Amino acid sequence: MRTKTIEKLCCPFDKKDLNLDIFVKDIDSNVLEGVLTCMECKRKYPIVHGVPIMSPDEYRQIELEQPIMEKWKLEHELTDTKLLP
Repeated sequence: MRTKTIEKLCCPFDKKDLNLDIFVKDIDSNVLEGVLTCMECKRKYPIVHGVPIMSPDEYRQIELEQPIMEKWKLEHELTDTKLLP
């Protein structure tokens, strides 16, 4: 996903701006892996294979998203991997 596209996204919960942490980029500088974090509500949305997982809370599959966050915690020294506040 292009960083310009990511800059246009907002939190689906409260419509606030998101902070981007990039872990992996491709040769064209597109984001392949990373985390979008809402600075207001502290929700985290992983970016996997260039696709941000930004479903509303009631449709999120935490059991699928959390292992990705735990993997990144080890690889990228994340301190907080909690997806929901």
